[in-house]
Amino acid sequence: MGTLDKDTVFSNVSQYLKNHQIEIESIDKTRPWGGFFVIKDSSLRKFATHFFPGLDIGKYDGLKLSPKILIVEPGERLSWQYHNRRSEVWTVASGEIGMVISDNDNLAPLKIYKTGNTISIDQGMRHRAEGLENWGIIAEIWQHTNTDWPSDEDDIIRLQDDYGR
Repeated sequence: MGTLDKDTVFSNVSQYLKNHQIEIESIDKTRPWGGFFVIKDSSLRKFATHFFPGLDIGKYDGLKLSPKILIVEPGERLSWQYHNRRSEVWTVASGEIGMVISDNDNLAPLKIYKTGNTISIDQGMRHRAEGLENWGIIAEIWQHTNTDWPSDEDDIIRLQDDYGR
């Protein structure tokens, strides 16, 4: 997938989700590192069963969960960041992803995760995904930790960012 352009990758992922009856709420292709799909809450169980087969989604009954697909462009990376109002669980859906995860502001060594690998990111854990040689596709579920104030895109505390955000 490394030689594919961004529009083709997004089109392929969109078609894949539709083929698996996973409904898309919105698409954001404007991120400098790639972009993401927000999945409709009504498709959460299908999404979780497909991308997180070992996850007991029932244990989260009553909690707000938000499913997404992240698309990471080769050679690009997300901010070195953390969140105050969510934890996350990721599965590499396609390709390989470089990940840096730390419990403090110090960058840890980059680890490579392959298709099918799952990554748990606790609330407050510092993390960054990096695109490697090919496009990386990550299935992600936000686990909101503050039910009165669910997490959103504003709950990103950037410690380092390649794009000046």
